[in-house]
Amino acid sequence: MNTISLARRHLMYLSTAVVALFTGVGQMPSAHASAEAQAILAASDAVRNPSRSFAVTVNLIEYRSAKQTDNNTLSVYSKADSNSGQYRSLIRFAAPVRDVNKLMLKNGNDLWFFDPASQASIRLSPQQRLLGQASNGDVVTVNMAKDYVAELGGEEDTMDGERVARRCHKLLLAAASPDVTYHRVEMWVETGTARPVKARFFAESGHLLKTAFYRKFQSQLGRERPTEVVIIDGLDPAWVTVMRYSDYAWRDVPEAWLQRDYLPRFKPE
Repeated sequence: MNTISLARRHLMYLSTAVVALFTGVGQMPSAHASAEAQAILAASDAVRNPSRSFAVTVNLIEYRSAKQTDNNTLSVYSKADSNSGQYRSLIRFAAPVRDVNKLMLKNGNDLWFFDPASQASIRLSPQQRLLGQASNGDVVTVNMAKDYVAELGGEEDTMDGERVARRCHKLLLAAASPDVTYHRVEMWVETGTARPVKARFFAESGHLLKTAFYRKFQSQLGRERPTEVVIIDGLDPAWVTVMRYSDYAWRDVPEAWLQRDYLPRFKPE
């Protein structure tokens, strides 16, 4: 091998090593940033969701051009699965009269609706609208860190639901599986407190479905939690749905309540 060929080979090895070095350096912050984003999302979940099984009342109110057009009330019983960490929920319709004692059950990725009048249970989509802009998937307790892969989109000031500027982490969330409620989410989480401030939910097409603001933080079951979520339609800002949470209580949720076969035998308290 002549001197020129040897020099070329050394140069090639050196170039390869430099590329590998800088590629590795570029990957390390990315991995760290992804882990940080997932940790921020998990911390936000802990603000929204109590740490063990609980009950809560959810009142949904629909407004069109500032006029109330519909409402219903739900009793929600939620319990985290010991294996997946995701919540399982039984939802009982408490009002209006036409819907009293109808049930919804979320167990794993399955969502079922039960009507005591027909004694029939049917499978639902979490994307299906329940009332106004609130979908079935919005009213069940969800740990988003289990359903979405988060990336950091930087820090920025954003207005909360009471028009107060908050310094936030912007998280870019991609669905971890095709059966979660939303394909993509942008979420703003307040720095220092991990409070959810605002979220934008997108369809697979990229269409903005709705924007949600988390408001009225109160001490509930051991920490400050949002007790109201205001949801604004992605196309019509005059179409608004408000979800209000009240009557939080620690509650042992029996395993039987979280089984589809038990739905016909469930008795409200």
